[in-house]
Amino acid sequence: MSHLSSPNLRQQAIDLLKDLDPRQATLKAKDRIRIPAQDMPTQDPAIRRRNIQEVAEGYFPEQARVEAMRCLQCRNAPCVEGCPVRIDIPGFIRAIAENNFAGAVEIIRRNSLLPAVCGRVCPQETQCQAECTVGKSLKDINQAVMIGRLERFVADWEREQHGVRLPPIKPDTGRKVAVIGSGPASITVAADVRREGHAVTVFEAFHRPGGVLLYGIPEFRLPKKIVEMEINALKTMGVEIRTNFVVGRTRKLMDLMVKDGYDAVFVGTGAGLPKFMNIEGENLVGVFSANEYLTRANLMRAYAVGQADTPIFRGRRVAVLGGGNVAMDSARTAVRLGAEEVHLIYRRTEVEMPARVEEVAHAKEEGVIFHFLENAQRILGNDYGVVTSIECLRYELGAPDESGRRRPVELKGSEFILPMDAVIVAIGNESNPLIRQTTDGLKTNKWGNIVVDDTGKTSIDRVYAGGDIVLGAATVILAMGEGRRAAASINAQLAASP
Repeated sequence: MSHLSSPNLRQQAIDLLKDLDPRQATLKAKDRIRIPAQDMPTQDPAIRRRNIQEVAEGYFPEQARVEAMRCLQCRNAPCVEGCPVRIDIPGFIRAIAENNFAGAVEIIRRNSLLPAVCGRVCPQETQCQAECTVGKSLKDINQAVMIGRLERFVADWEREQHGVRLPPIKPDTGRKVAVIGSGPASITVAADVRREGHAVTVFEAFHRPGGVLLYGIPEFRLPKKIVEMEINALKTMGVEIRTNFVVGRTRKLMDLMVKDGYDAVFVGTGAGLPKFMNIEGENLVGVFSANEYLTRANLMRAYAVGQADTPIFRGRRVAVLGGGNVAMDSARTAVRLGAEEVHLIYRRTEVEMPARVEEVAHAKEEGVIFHFLENAQRILGNDYGVVTSIECLRYELGAPDESGRRRPVELKGSEFILPMDAVIVAIGNESNPLIRQTTDGLKTNKWGNIVVDDTGKTSIDRVYAGGDIVLGAATVILAMGEGRRAAASINAQLAASP
């Protein structure tokens, strides 16, 4: 992927549209498949390395319409099957092609409350776009209809035109529901339950609501103003948000119902407990979990040099251990914090990396150095306990493991040293044990995730859960799907209760 000039991309789309628009209704499938996929305008890599502004700049209206005309409007709509919240994808894309952007947003919001978020951060290439007939016909998933980019376009159009539209709210029922956490699953539950006329209070441990959308995903991928607008929409709907409130410490979960009178509780606390590699040297100065590093940089604005009091270690040579989106976010944040070299170390090949292809490409453009089939086995330090280097081992791929990816096998005697002064461990997260430790009778699995039934109900009556606290570290749209299911169950339970 190379830098894409905005004016050139727009002019190309304008020229295409002159030909396509008059005959849109008569375009055959073979004609639509021949329409080139529209590239996303982006900031120049040399410029964006030193700012935290959003990298992807979004489609121009002409690009959105051309991209929408690539959709075959399949009768069986396989893309919908790939969407965790089952958006009417052909419907909203058809509206874009017809220049009806307001209608497209209305269709999306029937199923998704966060289109501006999901259009930016969801891995469409492994969900809706993976099922796209166009991509399959061309035998290239990267040539599928760019569903996520189209979703983002109309969500941004809506926000710029008249702000986020609020759903209608039914008369007050006198019932009240507690929502623990304020990430994507919790936002979905709060909105869906409030729509039915129930009072909703969101309890957030941090000083600002938004969950992983705020503290985990960097500004250059998801601008905070977008998250704040969604939170403000909840407040306008009448949802109360209480920050600096740690359920399990400030108040036990069961006390919310027994003492405070909540009729139901939803737990959406995510997976915020970082995993470490349990290797020598992880306690040295200069070693961080990706959670801490990104929270300092994002939520606490450590990137704003001279404008925020948050301290953060600004390494000159930084190693990031891992291959997922969090690893990419950490590496690209380190670049923006002034690192001279950022090395991303992953024990499989690029093919097996779970990170989005687009994020990997952006990281490469920004100068991140990738080490494949390598992994750290020791972190070394000086007499003052400060990181000086890492000892790595080389690997080769063996038979597939339980994830379906080929298992990395150590190459004995292949050790080598890389000088480093900072290491960020980005190998995944687990659920925080606080709520399960302070809630008798709450069933969890061996990984500490809360166990729920098909309705999102936990082992405790009137207590529901969803998102990463149930799934483990997953995607925004999957968390929203969990939240939507739990909210429907809560609403059904309250409607059936005397």
